[in-house]
Amino acid sequence: MRRILLACVLAMTTCIAQETATTSSAPDLAELKKMSARFAPTPLEVDTSKLSAGDQKALIKLIQAARIVNRIFMNQFWSGDPALYQKLQQDKSPLGRERLHYFWINKGPWSEIDEHKAFLPGVSNKKPAGANFYPEDMTKEEFENWVKTLSDADKAQALGFFTVIRRDSNHKLKMVPYNQEYRADLEHAAKLLREAAALTGNASLKKFLDTRADAFGSNDYFESDVAWMDLDAPLDITIGPYETYNDEIFGYKAAFEAYVNIRDDLGFLGQHLQEIENNLPEDPQFRNPKLGALAPIRVVNEVFGAGDGNHGVQTAAYNLPNDDKVVQQKGSKRVMLKNVQQAKFKATLVPISQVVLPGAAQKDVNFDLFFAHIVAHELTHGLGPHQIKINGRETNPRLELKELYSAIEEAKADVTGLFALQYLMSQADQGKIQMPIAHGPEAERRLYTTYLASSFRTLRFGLQDSHARGMALQFNFFLDKGAYIANADGTFSVDLEKIKTAVRDLDHDLLTAEAQGDYNAAKNLLSKYSVIRPEVQRALDTLKSLPTDIEPVFVTADKITGERAPGEAGVR
Repeated sequence: MRRILLACVLAMTTCIAQETATTSSAPDLAELKKMSARFAPTPLEVDTSKLSAGDQKALIKLIQAARIVNRIFMNQFWSGDPALYQKLQQDKSPLGRERLHYFWINKGPWSEIDEHKAFLPGVSNKKPAGANFYPEDMTKEEFENWVKTLSDADKAQALGFFTVIRRDSNHKLKMVPYNQEYRADLEHAAKLLREAAALTGNASLKKFLDTRADAFGSNDYFESDVAWMDLDAPLDITIGPYETYNDEIFGYKAAFEAYVNIRDDLGFLGQHLQEIENNLPEDPQFRNPKLGALAPIRVVNEVFGAGDGNHGVQTAAYNLPNDDKVVQQKGSKRVMLKNVQQAKFKATLVPISQVVLPGAAQKDVNFDLFFAHIVAHELTHGLGPHQIKINGRETNPRLELKELYSAIEEAKADVTGLFALQYLMSQADQGKIQMPIAHGPEAERRLYTTYLASSFRTLRFGLQDSHARGMALQFNFFLDKGAYIANADGTFSVDLEKIKTAVRDLDHDLLTAEAQGDYNAAKNLLSKYSVIRPEVQRALDTLKSLPTDIEPVFVTADKITGERAPGEAGVR
C-alpha cells in the first residue's frame, strides 16, 4: 500500500517523494532479462589512429575522468544509489548479475522507460521526483517560501544549476554548492583533466580542460563554458553539470554527464540560423534580430559516455551550454553523435517503421533525413526566446515555465526543426539557396514519414521522459489537425498538405508560451495533448518485442584503458 507523507497531505501540496512504500516484489530473472533486452547491446568502435600521440594519451585520461562522473551522477540520482550499487556487486547468482546489469543501464533501481518504476526490492516504488538534489521530505511550498526569504544573490544560487538543497541542524533548508557536495570526486576529476591538458597539443582543448578543472573547484562554470564554445579539436570532450531533466520538481538542478568523442565532419544549416529566426511562426516582436555568434555544429563519434550521458535512453545529440548568459554572449553548440544515431536508426527505427507504417510508406524511411532533423532539432534549441521580460522583470522561459519547461522546449525544438527544414527545402526549390540534402516533394514525403515513424521510437521512452512528453503533445496535436491519420489496420500515415500547416500552428503556440513565460498556456498544452491515446497505445503494444533503444558497448574505451565498470556491458 502506498503511503503519502503526512506533510504533503497537511500542506495540500506536491511532495518531492510522494511514494515512500518500498517494493515488496520485483521482476524475476526471466522478466528482468526481457526488460534488459529492450536495450540492444551495440558495440561502439571508433578509429583513434588519426589522433596525435599526445591526444591518444590525453584520451585515456579523459575516459578515466569520465568514469568518475558516473559516481557523481549516481550520488545525484538517489542518496542510496552508491551503497546499493556496491551491494549488488556482491550477488554472483544469475539473478544478481542481471539486477546489476539493469541497474547499470539505468544508473539506479528504477526503470527509466517504465515511468521510473522500481525493479529491485527494498526501494521506493518510484524514483524521487527531485532525485537527490533536495531533501526527500521537502514540499514545493516549503522551498518556494524559503526562497522568498533569501537575498537576491542567494536566491539566484538556490534557483541555479550548481547547488543542492539540504537541511541544517535545525531542519531548515540550506544550499550547498556542488564543489563542496562532491569535493573529493571533483578534485580527482580535475587532476585528470589537467593531466590531459598537459598532454594535448591543441590550444583550445588545453584551455577548456584547464578552465573546466578550475570550475570543478570554484563552482563557477562561466569561463569554461565559453572555452567549451571555442573548443575546436580532433578530440572533443563534454564534461560537467548540464541537463536538468532529473530535477522533475523544478527543473533547476544540473546533473553531471560526460561525452568523450572524436570529431567526424562538420554539420550544416548553421549559416541560415538568423534567416530561420527571422521567419519563425510567431509575433515578430518575439524574434531575436541578432542571434549570438554563429552556432558551431560538431559531428562526432562517441568513444565513451558517462553519468547522465549514459543513463537509460542514449543521447543522440545535445545542445549546450544551458546557461542563458553564455548563450546570449556566445550562442550554443550542437554536438551530433553520429555513430550513436546510426546505431539507433538500424536497431530501433527501421523495425518500428515496419510495424507502424503502411507497406508502401516503409521505403520512405531515410537515415539522411532522420539525421538532418536531429541536426535541426539541436540547432533550433538556440532559436526562439531565451531572455524575456515580464512586467518589466528580466527572466527566462526556464524559470517561468518551471517543471514544464523541459517538455515544452523539447517539443519546440522538434517542431521548429521540422519548420526549419521545410523552410530551407522551399527556399532550395525556388533556387534561392543551395542545400546539401535532397529537397522537393519526394524529399518532403520522406522527411515527414521518417519523423512519424521516429515519433514512436520517442514515445516508447515513457511519459516520465521530457522528450516523450513533448512528442506526445506533437503527435496528438497532429492527429487532431488531420496531419496524422490513424488507419483501420493500426498503421499511421501523413497528410502531406495538412502536416505543414499543423507544424506552423503548433510551433506558433510553443514559441509564444516561451516568449510570454506563460506557465498556464504550457500547462494547458501538456494537459490536453501529452497523453497516450488508445490508438497510439495499441500501436505501442505491438512494438513490445522490439528493442526500445541501444545499450552502448564502449569497445574502444575498454580496449585502450583496460577498464570496465561492474555491470557495464562488454562484447558478447
